[in-house]
Amino acid sequence: MIFSPNPARGSRFLNGLALLGVTAVLILAFVWQIVHDEPPCPLCLLQRVAFMLAGVGLLLNLRLGPSPMHYAMVIAAALGGMLASGRQVLLHIAPGDPGYGTTLLGLHFYTWSFIAFVALIAFCVLMLSADRKWGDSMLKKQVPLAGWVVMALFFVIVLVNLGGTTLECGFGPCPDNPTGYLWLDSPRLR
Repeated sequence: MIFSPNPARGSRFLNGLALLGVTAVLILAFVWQIVHDEPPCPLCLLQRVAFMLAGVGLLLNLRLGPSPMHYAMVIAAALGGMLASGRQVLLHIAPGDPGYGTTLLGLHFYTWSFIAFVALIAFCVLMLSADRKWGDSMLKKQVPLAGWVVMALFFVIVLVNLGGTTLECGFGPCPDNPTGYLWLDSPRLR
């Protein structure tokens, strides 16, 4: 990226791919929740919030240009997500504990989340090394159509996840081991 005539273009492309990856994680988690009828637990919801916050940092890099402050936002969100997913891994690490929810490729979603948060931090470290010359660039830049599509998809999946969480928990605390949706299973709606 440093040897490119416009290094921010390469950085934006990579940030766009990372945002697309975060969006894919959120889509997969939400679709899995619906298809397998597995409402997310409170720690799962915290991990989704961490992905959303990391996505905001990536979105800002895409929209405003690479900035150490934006990468710091992603790193802070990923560290919070690592705490939530690491806590959940430790809760279910005892021998004979089946874990929470079904698995994907042999690992639970909270384990995949931990791995994804580590990858986000590694991505930010590499990008900070490559983008260090450009500093804070808070001027709005033209974003290509593909960038707008990724940003719009991210916003839509964030809103869908917030709606799903409201259906599950209402406006109060979420149950520790959810088995259904508070607002969908309510006798008032039948």
